[in-house]
Amino acid sequence: MIHASTDKIDFSTQVKPIINKNCITCHGGVRAKGGFSLLFRDEALAKTKDSNYAIVPGDADASEMIKRLTSKDPEERMPYQHKPLPKEDIEILRKWIDQGAQWGEHWAYVPLKPVEVPQPKTFFGLFSSKSGWAQNEIDHFIEDKFKEAKLKPSPQADKATLLRRVSLDIIGMQPSESIAQKFLNSNDPNAYNELVDSLLSSKHFGEKWASMWLDLARYADTKGYERDDSRSIWRYRDWLIDAYNNDMPYDSFLIKQIAGDLLKDPTDDDYIATAFHRNTMTNDEGGTDNEEFRTSAVLDRVNTTWDAIMGTTFACVQCHSHPYDPFKHEDYYKFMAFFNDTRDEDTEADYPLLRTYDNDTLKQDLATVVGWIKQNVSADKAKEVYTFLKTWQPSYNSLTCDSFTNSELNDTKWTSFRNHAICRLKNVDLNNRDHLIFRYQGWVAGGVWQIHLDSAKGEVIASTSLPKTKDWQITETNLKPSTGVHNLIFTYENNNLKKPVDAGALLDWLYFTQEFPGKDKQDYADIKDLYWKVLRANVPTTPIMMDDPPDMHRASYVFERGNWLVKGDKVTPAVPASLHPLPKNAPQNRLGLALWLTSKQNPLTARTMVNRVWEQLFGNGLAETLEDLGTQGVPPTHMELLNYLSYQFMNDDQWSMKALIKKIVTSATYKQDSKITPELQQKDPENKYYARASRVRLSSEQVRDQSLCISGLISTKMHGPGVMPYQPKGIWLSPWNGADWVQSKGEDQYRRAIYTYWKRSSAYPSMLTFDGVSREVCTARRIRTNTPLQALTTLNDSAFIDAARNFAYRMQENSKDIKTQISKGFTLATYRQINDKSLNALMNLYNNALAQFRNNDEKICEMTGGVSNHTNAETAALIVVANAMLNLDEVVTKN
Repeated sequence: MIHASTDKIDFSTQVKPIINKNCITCHGGVRAKGGFSLLFRDEALAKTKDSNYAIVPGDADASEMIKRLTSKDPEERMPYQHKPLPKEDIEILRKWIDQGAQWGEHWAYVPLKPVEVPQPKTFFGLFSSKSGWAQNEIDHFIEDKFKEAKLKPSPQADKATLLRRVSLDIIGMQPSESIAQKFLNSNDPNAYNELVDSLLSSKHFGEKWASMWLDLARYADTKGYERDDSRSIWRYRDWLIDAYNNDMPYDSFLIKQIAGDLLKDPTDDDYIATAFHRNTMTNDEGGTDNEEFRTSAVLDRVNTTWDAIMGTTFACVQCHSHPYDPFKHEDYYKFMAFFNDTRDEDTEADYPLLRTYDNDTLKQDLATVVGWIKQNVSADKAKEVYTFLKTWQPSYNSLTCDSFTNSELNDTKWTSFRNHAICRLKNVDLNNRDHLIFRYQGWVAGGVWQIHLDSAKGEVIASTSLPKTKDWQITETNLKPSTGVHNLIFTYENNNLKKPVDAGALLDWLYFTQEFPGKDKQDYADIKDLYWKVLRANVPTTPIMMDDPPDMHRASYVFERGNWLVKGDKVTPAVPASLHPLPKNAPQNRLGLALWLTSKQNPLTARTMVNRVWEQLFGNGLAETLEDLGTQGVPPTHMELLNYLSYQFMNDDQWSMKALIKKIVTSATYKQDSKITPELQQKDPENKYYARASRVRLSSEQVRDQSLCISGLISTKMHGPGVMPYQPKGIWLSPWNGADWVQSKGEDQYRRAIYTYWKRSSAYPSMLTFDGVSREVCTARRIRTNTPLQALTTLNDSAFIDAARNFAYRMQENSKDIKTQISKGFTLATYRQINDKSLNALMNLYNNALAQFRNNDEKICEMTGGVSNHTNAETAALIVVANAMLNLDEVVTKN
């Protein structure tokens, strides 16, 4: 439709789509052919290579762009070697230029503001009326859109359906029997709201919603890459569960994960929260470049922050300015600088680590040491000692050594010394440092290690023996006082090494400090002994984020065309100029970034999370592309509703996830029946208008958890290391270290899916079949598939057969009548009474199975899992029926 000359052309909805579809490939992002780029207004209005102006605001006829679009010469006409633009598109561009060629803001980048809730109108739209259907504000927005497609809402779903639907959505599994029966048997009009409140207060709420976040956090129990060795990071998963259960405000939830270590007096939980960005992969393979993979981890943090928190494709800006959205190439590296100064360096041990003192004695020892220093030395010194005892930081990792002679990086992770060894540790600040604490392994007795200033013949500031040890050992040596920043040259002599290739010692980390303080104070010797006891204690650890101190600062640069080896201009931490600035007085570090992400001026953070919650409850987001709210993403079906909920989420709800979820699940929109009528099939086959409830296949976690619930096997045990439920031999192969999948015992094999040990290179097979992801990188949205493998898994996987057995035993309780047993099973699975047609179908299945099992003891044993009081043909046949029930469409689907 061509607008009249007086109509204002909208850049975002009318012009930008034309440019993105036809022009941007050659004139934006990586390429700007002819010196013309349409990415940013200042670039588009600049002179081209031939000194013409492609766009002259206010004068389309003088604009080279219009001349080229309308040229008859095929060598001149644009788009080059493509069909000419439709006349309607050219007319839009012409009018846009005549109107001043103003760039417009994309809807997702506009700050949120209050949105008026639409109200039904009567008498030719002049007066407001009351909706007979709407139950809260959400419904008014949905009902207002019904007019476009001339639709009416569906009736409310029955109680059994609502119970199952809302339970799966809020806690990811069936509710307790008491909660279920209370709702099903209640005639109280407020019974549904009470059900919702009960589910929101359940300890299983956190498990369900943490499962969603784990994909975004790329959480796994292993490090990834070729070795994919184990990583103890499960305390982060438990932190997530508790954060959701406690309804931690979403802004605090993000601040702690991005910068918990930078908060004033951070707690262990604050540090553990930062493991969000320590879920990046670490490459333990020998021969790899540690700086390359440290850099890769930093880039992953940038991309994950934008994908998970702001729903925006920022990764492509690593190589060039964004082709479609207002982000420039240098924006990426200014943003990267927030993360580039962290202590982690692709170490085998995943330093820095938070050391957790579970033992009460060690906790008391730590408190005693820190308290004594605070009382006898200073609060600052006490804080420094506390940090070192908790993290062994800030230390130099030996993998940063270079210039090796008769020494090397062993497995590219630790410096090892042969006889007459020499190597270098660069740029160490020795001001006020007279002591060195270090971690090493001695392989051969008789080694002498010396530290020289600036050259192998330079002044010796330390000399110590490195005795043979059984394992890693933490020890100390004095340093000769020095000033300034120096390259330290390490030498090692050991005449007990007989072969030139033999190594005598291995270095891990080095901590340059002062001798233990308070030497002239009472109890000094006892406190120092306690200090070393705590320092050397073998305790559980969790990878965390920590920044370099000023003397270890790492500079950041633009990578030319994304190549980390080709460094361009030096940059400092900053956010894209196209969005809002850092909050006033915010520090220029990750904490400042976290405050920027959660600022009420940020247009993306609230929208992204509200859209993600909507997707969890309805199967699709209001904007379908959760991973891309930018100009190339699918626009929201109900933009005003998304903006309304996002503004409310930040303001009235005060970032409460539970308040947001409750608002959605108590709407009339959510409670509709899911049956599709011929009219809905014709007018809205994809349910974009929400005139019915969506039918969504359960997630991989829910498929497993539900089968455990229905069978009665589910363990409600929470927290702790990942567990290993049944998995066939041979799936898990770790050739380099021989690690194997060892099936958990007792209730641990029946714990919820969120606790299943997650190996990136070999994730739990049945979960992958149901669209679980490997979590090597952030996954903003799982794409649901439907393959024969899914049915084969639930019908044949031994874990599901085990569930079917126990489901059958549960059906047999208190009844010997087979029809009663099957009817009971159907109700346990669906909360509904079975109808005659379904009962007859399942009875036929039972009778056919029974006929095959009679007089076939081998098949009976196979189906019942061995000889027991359940080893009979009747039970075996009922297991077949139970297995079929667990595979019913209405069981694996949320209706």
